Amino acid sequence: MTVVAEQHGRILIVRIDRPAKRNAIDRPTAEVLEAALDRLDDDPGLWVGILTGSTEVFSAGTDLSAHENLRTPRGGEYGVIRRARDTPLIAAVEGPAFGGGFEIALACDMVVASTTARFALPEARRGLVATSGALFRATRMLPPNVAREMLLSGRAIGAERAYELGIVSELAEPGRALEQAMRLAEDVCRCSPMSTRTTLRALRDLTAAEDVRGWALTEQAVATLLDSADMHEGVSAFLEKRPPRWQGR
Repeated sequence: MTVVAEQHGRILIVRIDRPAKRNAIDRPTAEVLEAALDRLDDDPGLWVGILTGSTEVFSAGTDLSAHENLRTPRGGEYGVIRRARDTPLIAAVEGPAFGGGFEIALACDMVVASTTARFALPEARRGLVATSGALFRATRMLPPNVAREMLLSGRAIGAERAYELGIVSELAEPGRALEQAMRLAEDVCRCSPMSTRTTLRALRDLTAAEDVRGWALTEQAVATLLDSADMHEGVSAFLEKRPPRWQGR
């Protein structure tokens, strides 16, 4: 099983567990993530969820070796990215959250990260663009110049920097992100579930129009790169573990 879901009272912990692939997402993993988050959304006895990886890595994003459609019926990409949730979701991050892994964290309501966490959007280094919300969520949640730096250079930022910029809600000691996220989840559970769900719906509605435009522009960017020489070269170079030879077309 590539995803493990554990219930602790009113809290559901969803753990991505593909250590050999650095918790990269393939189609079976996306489907199990979808099922776990459907359970979180549909069970009135669950008041908050925590999405996490291992103590070594949160997620490397899309498994580029799989060549699969990772969009699911309710959650969109990875079963997470486009989900219209009413139940709060906390990301507990240890180690790298790169590409789609960072986009998963951006799709959560709060992020608790240990000091080992690193965040990056390296798609341009693969001849790709960020396809799972970062083109508009990163620029919404980060200072515009920092978002551009991450999207255009592929550089990573550490947990402390992410905390300073406001992406990370709380910093934890190495190996303690999940433990600290549990304490945050327990605080959420002290609140009225009617209040938290109503608040989340209102917050989602505030940016709904922006998201529609953001997804349309993302699709345009993907269409521009689809079947380009640089896209094929970038993915091939990544899988072959060699520097890419860009052609600019």
